[in-house]
Amino acid sequence: MTMTETSTGEIVEERLDNGLRVLVAENRTVDAVAVNLWYGVGSRDESPGRTGLAHLFEHLMFQGSQNVAAGEHMALMESFGADLNATTSFDRTNYFQTVPTRAFELALWLEADRMGGLPDALDQKNLDNQRDVVRNERRERMDNQPYGDGFERMQTLLFPAGHGYHHMPIGSMEDLAAASLDDVRAFFHQHYAPANAVLTIAGNVRTREALDKAARYFDAVAPGDRWQRGEATDMPALRPLDQQARAHMSSKVPADALWCGWRVPADGTEDFEAVAIALRILGGGASSRLVERLTRRSPLAQSVNAFPNDLAGGTAAAMLIVSAQPDASLAEIETILDAELDRFAAEGPNEAEFAAALAQAERDWLVSTTTLAGLADEISRAACLFGTADRVGGAVARIRAVTPERVRSVAQTWLRPHQRAQLTYRKEQS
Repeated sequence: MTMTETSTGEIVEERLDNGLRVLVAENRTVDAVAVNLWYGVGSRDESPGRTGLAHLFEHLMFQGSQNVAAGEHMALMESFGADLNATTSFDRTNYFQTVPTRAFELALWLEADRMGGLPDALDQKNLDNQRDVVRNERRERMDNQPYGDGFERMQTLLFPAGHGYHHMPIGSMEDLAAASLDDVRAFFHQHYAPANAVLTIAGNVRTREALDKAARYFDAVAPGDRWQRGEATDMPALRPLDQQARAHMSSKVPADALWCGWRVPADGTEDFEAVAIALRILGGGASSRLVERLTRRSPLAQSVNAFPNDLAGGTAAAMLIVSAQPDASLAEIETILDAELDRFAAEGPNEAEFAAALAQAERDWLVSTTTLAGLADEISRAACLFGTADRVGGAVARIRAVTPERVRSVAQTWLRPHQRAQLTYRKEQS
């Protein structure tokens, strides 16, 4: 058993014999429990020609398992008023629910049943049905939405073909169509093993009882192949782009837009923390530099937004999106952007904007962990992606450890104009 002290209380961890890590954060202020399960599998772990399988399983995991009929997991949880869902990213897949305390053991049983028994219910009908659901999701969210392909195109510009981050989690429709039932079952057996998962329980439980109940339901799940991501996925850190990588789109968008991206150090590093602060100062709020420069002093843009894409596998990304005013020149916006980036790299942040960015980062972290669901998710994230829940307790200290000098250093090294990938959207003329 290991224990971690955080601003929100104590986190206790035990590992079951089958490899599953169980973490408990006792918080008995409300009569509810968050049950949060992260699997260390995302789109970065897919093989060429088999993209989209990680995201497909986000859907298949609700379509029945050994003792649960299709759709019954969701129905049972909702009958108790639970709030539940799942998401897939480049680095992980997570399944989460916040339930009244009386439904806590039911949530554990349902998660254990699909971890250990999903292949028993996985047939061609379920596969075909959920494959169609994913196709429709892609059409609605990406193919038929203004700028819907923006992030996908940026990933291909920033990361070379064959790299785990080159393609989006939703995958290609051709790869999904080609996936056989055997392919899908093999993907489950490789990645959905207890040793590749983290279970976090946060809320109205007694720690020892919660650990014992988790063992009661999950101990019966076979260990599987004990797949370890490091053995199968090579994600070396990438250098910044040597020169700009550009793509141009003419489409039915409401306004011309400039999408920019940079390779930056991976999430979990000190330099990533500094990059995140730099992006807040450059374009992370109403008083940020580029918002002030491009929407007020020179009103060329409708909006400016800068943010990190927090990828953990060797290299992350910094993103900047500028939506232009109807009659504005993208060339003029680009000239101003280049000048501001060069000035920031040379001078770094001033005292006031640096202090504000740190305060905003600390506030956002504290807000994210005020709910049981948010706390459980951060614990799972720390344990799954970085190996230890200690990162939860050290989050505020890491933010406060960022210095103006480090912010200027990462801007000089990683956020220069010539190092960016750039996607230009121009509105089709009718």
